[in-house]
Amino acid sequence: MDIHELFAAFGHLKVLVIGDVMLDSYVWGKVERVSPEAPVPVLNVLKREYRLGGAGNVLLNVQSLGAEAIICTVIGDDREGELLENELIVRGLSCAGVIKSKTRITTIKERIIASSQQIVRVDTETDQLITEKESSDLLHIIEKLLPKCDVVIFEDYDKGVLDEDLIRQVTDLALKAGIPTVVDPKKRNFLSYKKTTLFKPNLKELKEGLKAEFNPDNVESLENIVQLLKDTLQVDGAMITMSERGVYIDYDNEKHHLPAHVRHIADVSGAGDTVISIAACCLAIGLPSRQIAALSNLGGGLVCEKVGVVPIEKERLIAEALRLSVIQ
Repeated sequence: MDIHELFAAFGHLKVLVIGDVMLDSYVWGKVERVSPEAPVPVLNVLKREYRLGGAGNVLLNVQSLGAEAIICTVIGDDREGELLENELIVRGLSCAGVIKSKTRITTIKERIIASSQQIVRVDTETDQLITEKESSDLLHIIEKLLPKCDVVIFEDYDKGVLDEDLIRQVTDLALKAGIPTVVDPKKRNFLSYKKTTLFKPNLKELKEGLKAEFNPDNVESLENIVQLLKDTLQVDGAMITMSERGVYIDYDNEKHHLPAHVRHIADVSGAGDTVISIAACCLAIGLPSRQIAALSNLGGGLVCEKVGVVPIEKERLIAEALRLSVIQ
């Protein structure tokens, strides 16, 4: 399968994304003076912008790859929730799997940027678990949508949409239906994703999740810790993103360590969202492990060249994949 056939196959996929959707707010401006009230810069605002964040950025990445992205989540019944829903609608994404809660607020991450440099980020959020009823309602929606999908992404940002019971129930449903599950974990639920298909932590999450120290620059040490991860969670495979060290995958009886591509890094925000989106689509069409890791690694590096959280540009990804011959 060449790169064009690969992306044509992406166009037939339906990807179910379950997890924490956020609203990313950007305030762009310039700084020309220091405040007389405190030793802090004064930002003269030039532009405000809202974007989908968290699991919402995964939706945008999946959509950009050509697949259909379907979200299942819980947000607040508030102004920020309305803004988030509007962002979904504007981008042609369905709100059918979105539950609006009276008991929680919508997560919003506001980034203040001057001359392409982020000055500060202000987070308004809750990490409390959704209520038992909200979890039951969400599972009911997932049960309806899952049979029509080709792959499930658990996009966990530790904000409370996902818990051990919901993860187990969805994983069981997917296993019975023969639908692969891909996980982008965080700390709280790290050990809850048992019997999933592909588990994708970064190095920090891997160390904290297993409470284990290891040397990522030592091949044997890295292989041993990933095997421990696979044994502990009983997952089919694991892919570890390692920043400047590249990516390591252990899946389908193959092990590969691929180096990072040299890039001008502007902002690493959202790179993990791109990696999990590409990996899920590649897994769904049956690509071998090396190609899954190679294309995911390339996409994650490309989005780091942009300021802010942005989805991958499909044509750029295709062009770079051809230039570097990552699909062979």
